[in-house]
Amino acid sequence: MKALVLTAPSEFNYDLEFPEPTAAAGEVLVKIAACGICGSDIHGMDGRSGRRQMPIVMGHEAAGEIVAVGEGVTDWNLGDRVTFDSTEYCGECEECKLGYVNLCPNRKVLGVSPGEYRRHGCFAEKIALPTRILYRIPDDLSYEKAAFAEPVSIALHAVNLADGIEVGEAFQHVHTEGCGHDCEHNHGAEVEDDTDEANGGVAVVVGAGLIGLLVIQALKARGWEKVIAVDLDDSRLELARKLGAEETFNAKQEGLAMHIRQICGGDGADASFEVVGAGAPLDLAIRSVRKGGQVVLIGNLQPNTPFPLQEVVTRQLTIKGSCSCAGEYPEAIRRIQDGSIQVEPLLSAVAPLAEGAGWFKRLYDNKEGLLKVVLQPA
Repeated sequence: MKALVLTAPSEFNYDLEFPEPTAAAGEVLVKIAACGICGSDIHGMDGRSGRRQMPIVMGHEAAGEIVAVGEGVTDWNLGDRVTFDSTEYCGECEECKLGYVNLCPNRKVLGVSPGEYRRHGCFAEKIALPTRILYRIPDDLSYEKAAFAEPVSIALHAVNLADGIEVGEAFQHVHTEGCGHDCEHNHGAEVEDDTDEANGGVAVVVGAGLIGLLVIQALKARGWEKVIAVDLDDSRLELARKLGAEETFNAKQEGLAMHIRQICGGDGADASFEVVGAGAPLDLAIRSVRKGGQVVLIGNLQPNTPFPLQEVVTRQLTIKGSCSCAGEYPEAIRRIQDGSIQVEPLLSAVAPLAEGAGWFKRLYDNKEGLLKVVLQPA
């Protein structure tokens, strides 16, 4: 089958004879219709992250159609349209049973090879997947939009944490058939949730890249009263306003943290979201919240950063790391479909997989303001 293989740092081979997977017991074979290029793929392609050890087929933001089912699979049929979690979790460990599937000690991320495992991903014609991570998508939702379910889920998960909802509690709203938990399953059905209930809080989002723009929308969809966006790129800030941010600031502005505190009543915002993963944005996110406020860390660009310890201690702040997602897919699919989270303004291009190497280079060079590029294997 055709696959885009990362063979050396920043070098790709469009392999026309890559081994085709088969569906084992409890698995299905999915023909990939669309797969988005993630920021983590861009950061990993040059080898610096250590999580894309070559050779590897990357890609984990995808959607497609079931073309084969393995032994014992009864709830899925040929032709079913699906998207899927980017993380293969075991469904049997204590973390999984509690709903913390993103913290499963046996987890494998699609399209990742950190050394202890190599899990080829979705920049290929087909992929075999366990049914526990599948989610049905509506017939009127395009595969290109459905491929956004993974990054939208990441944004919703982060907002869940700031809403004061424990991951386990949030997960109980969205258990699905085949997930490996002791719960009432209703896979593919409309998911009952109360997530539009007004929060009334004020939030700062530091970083208006793709995930940051989705966090802004997730906050507004959840009823946060005011969202402030910060970025170095004025065009991203303009888009942030169009997608719901009431105020925007360029990160170069002097005294920005103090200014944000002042416009938030003098003490700061209720919560901040750091969506970059570097020292300066982290410092701003921490200094922008009120005493007793929350700081949610999503960005993961640098392994270590300076940390304003006294600011956290003397203002009694809560710092939370937000890892991947834990059951937010059904809500993500619903919000993409109903438009409460818009993904079309974030879609920069749809291109054939055969042209993937060129698009990776353009994203890596970061000279065009591209957000999401979706590749199509067919």
